[in-house]
Amino acid sequence: MKREAQPSLSLEGQPALDQYAHTLQQMEDLTAVTIHNHMSDLRQFMAWCEWCWREEHNELPFAPQVVAPSLLIGYRTYLQTSLWLQSSSINRALMSLKRYFAWAMRTQVIQHELMSTVKFVPKEATTLRHRSDEEESALVAAVNATGTLRDRTIIILLHHTGLRARELCALTRKQVHLGKRNETLRIIGKRNKVRDVPLNATARSILSTYLAILSKESNYLFPSEKMQKAFTQRALGHLITKYARQAHLVDVRPTIFGIALATACQELSPCNAWCKSWGMTHLIRRCSIFVEPSRTCSTTWSRSHRYN
Repeated sequence: MKREAQPSLSLEGQPALDQYAHTLQQMEDLTAVTIHNHMSDLRQFMAWCEWCWREEHNELPFAPQVVAPSLLIGYRTYLQTSLWLQSSSINRALMSLKRYFAWAMRTQVIQHELMSTVKFVPKEATTLRHRSDEEESALVAAVNATGTLRDRTIIILLHHTGLRARELCALTRKQVHLGKRNETLRIIGKRNKVRDVPLNATARSILSTYLAILSKESNYLFPSEKMQKAFTQRALGHLITKYARQAHLVDVRPTIFGIALATACQELSPCNAWCKSWGMTHLIRRCSIFVEPSRTCSTTWSRSHRYN
């Protein structure tokens, strides 16, 4: 079952939505995207309430005063069992409603707290498995066959560097260092740790081609097509899912590239032995070089991985 993106409301129910939208825009320090998400979630709930009341032969327009906790619990059940939304989507909708009814109580539109008895949906724990070489090759083949140059560059960089999704989305031109012999990406990772990620011949080739057509006015390496801002992790997930479906793969996320590359690094016993002998076991977890005064680590690591 699929619902409308922008369901219509009754003439009497629309003012309740407009009043709250004005409050978020004028009184709250929220981004435009956050406001849009809140309003979308609230519109869906209002439209569902009016539809339920029509089914009961009660042509009531939406009003927060007539909402009961049982109705909110019924809406959560509807999202779970009728729309089959993921727990994160359901909890986002419930959070938007919680914010709305808290505002309604502060402004004395309603007199009682409604969301206190409505529990969030627990998130199921999932274990990411290591993808086989065949599955990764199928994903790369899919993007090479139908993808744009930007999409091919993103997938190949993830495949050959194991960057985290956040790190790839935040890449800028200044972080790319293409020299004659030493080509790297300067990455600012977790807890502001700085490391150099070497690029092999495949990654260097497609990145050089992509940089040649990238607008010089663009600060980010992969700007979004609509806003020309940093590529979001959510958009990256949609991009990977798109090509994973073409390759007939399921449950593919950006993190699989880092997991696959880390697993491959652990299988290189000479490299592991060298890292352990120097007390650099953190290098085994990710195929990258933390920036240090000595470049010995960088040279040896590149040579062991045949980066030319």
